[in-house]
Amino acid sequence: MSIPPSPAPLAPPVRRRLVVATVLLGTLSVSLNNTALNPAIPVFIEVFGIDAVAAGWVLTAFMISMGMTMPLTGYLGKRFGAKRVYLAGLALFLGGSLAGALAPSMAWVIAARCIQGVAGGLMIPLSLALVFEVYPKEERGRVGGWWGMAVMLAPAAGPLVGGVLVELSSWHALFAFNIPLGLAGWAIGWRHLPAAPAASAFLAPAFDWRGFALASLGVGMLLAALSRFKGAQALADPLNTGLLLGACACLALFVRAELRHPAPLLNLRIFAEPAYSLSVAVVAVQSVGMFGVVVLLPLLMQDVQGHGALATGAALCLTALCAGMVSPLGGRLLDRHGPRAVVAAGLLCSALATMAFGLAGPEAPLWLILALMAARGIGIGLSYMPVSTAGLNAIPAPLVTEGAAMNNILRRVAASLAVVAVSIYYELHRAGLMVQGLPPAAASGSALEHLFIAIGGLLLLAVPLALLFPKPGGAMPPAHAMTSPQ
Repeated sequence: MSIPPSPAPLAPPVRRRLVVATVLLGTLSVSLNNTALNPAIPVFIEVFGIDAVAAGWVLTAFMISMGMTMPLTGYLGKRFGAKRVYLAGLALFLGGSLAGALAPSMAWVIAARCIQGVAGGLMIPLSLALVFEVYPKEERGRVGGWWGMAVMLAPAAGPLVGGVLVELSSWHALFAFNIPLGLAGWAIGWRHLPAAPAASAFLAPAFDWRGFALASLGVGMLLAALSRFKGAQALADPLNTGLLLGACACLALFVRAELRHPAPLLNLRIFAEPAYSLSVAVVAVQSVGMFGVVVLLPLLMQDVQGHGALATGAALCLTALCAGMVSPLGGRLLDRHGPRAVVAAGLLCSALATMAFGLAGPEAPLWLILALMAARGIGIGLSYMPVSTAGLNAIPAPLVTEGAAMNNILRRVAASLAVVAVSIYYELHRAGLMVQGLPPAAASGSALEHLFIAIGGLLLLAVPLALLFPKPGGAMPPAHAMTSPQ
């Protein structure tokens, strides 16, 4: 592994806290807005006279735009400096919010969401890089825990915030409420974010246009295809098949091109660092567990048990609340004892709680469901940010932004794949049992039991991966050099 350059002098404690403040304000704005528009989908359908598919692009446009932009952050951060790019992203997010608040048509709303997605793609990977720049490695777990708390609580609070704003005002407020938060974050960031020197235009490597085109097309087509999978019938859609094949071809060509490029858009050689590769593998499994259960729980509580949407929302919010509250503790444990024990404990807690849903069966009482969701939240809080922080700590400082970008892209792809796989298995298994004469509720319950146990088992299989992280004071086997071929 190449030796990273000496780190810049650390900022004073007060300035460090202000750096965290501006990053949290920007992250809160993006994360809240991502889910706050969910309750407004029926409103868009009614106001603009569109169907549910068109209205769904309010969510899909944001997701695809963010995924296609994230590969750029490493290059832009090196070329122009992380502070400039982050503040430009936050300004772009504010512009998208203003455009959305003033949008006269659904086309304008979707365009505003694309702008917000591009801005989020620039901001999210850079946010952790900026925080890590002013904190030493032995303190990053604690501050990463606070960042993780914001990332987990904001999406859970988004639908509630969105519902209240739509009820008391109008859908325009869903865009306008971002503006005060974003302006405060931008003002603090302009003053206090660390300003690393940007590369000279003459010394900076040429932009990897081929890598950018292949990555953007590959990620964009993959996310677009996955967003279209609403059931087993989507497998027979030629457009979905074409998008998936095109995405696989583009991503395969991207990997080949990046490994040969002297200055790649994303340095894939960071996967030669064992700790980073382990962290990404665990992150992918975590995403399957987190988002798979988000799909399954409403089916269990509403379709099988007959609970209302309020009880389902409370259960999901309980997971996010427990995860957010425990996340700072997970960060402190990471700083004191390393990632091995805390990540393994978090995965084990999440795995056992998820498997318990399947073992308890469809007759599980509400109190047990809430207790298991709380346990899942505790497990997520102990493992979610610590494993990402441990992976980013293992790579050279100049590659942290690229590492964070790849971490986020893979997390989103794994989550989308989990939603599709869970939905298709549920539909096929349920239909097969109903053909055999089983009542719909019983067929649904059987399919859900299998899926909860399978997801819990997958999380359980990730525990040995966490135990491969080095003990405190230990070191993993040295990785190969991360430099690109010349």
